[in-house]
Amino acid sequence: MRTSLSNTHYSVRETAWLLGVAPSTVSRAVRLGTVLAIRRRGQLVVPAAVLARLLGEPSSGGTP
Repeated sequence: MRTSLSNTHYSVRETAWLLGVAPSTVSRAVRLGTVLAIRRRGQLVVPAAVLARLLGEPSSGGTP
């Protein structure tokens, strides 16, 4: 699995791995609207900016 945020989108499984939680936890958060996800080719994916915010890393383009 990848360990850096080099993609623009991450699958639910990859997001769960990076956050250290179960994929079902991420799916539940998406369902409840706590985590933003979009459908891409029929698969739910989490944008890298959302994942960076969840990890507490500054996103690119913002003010420090």
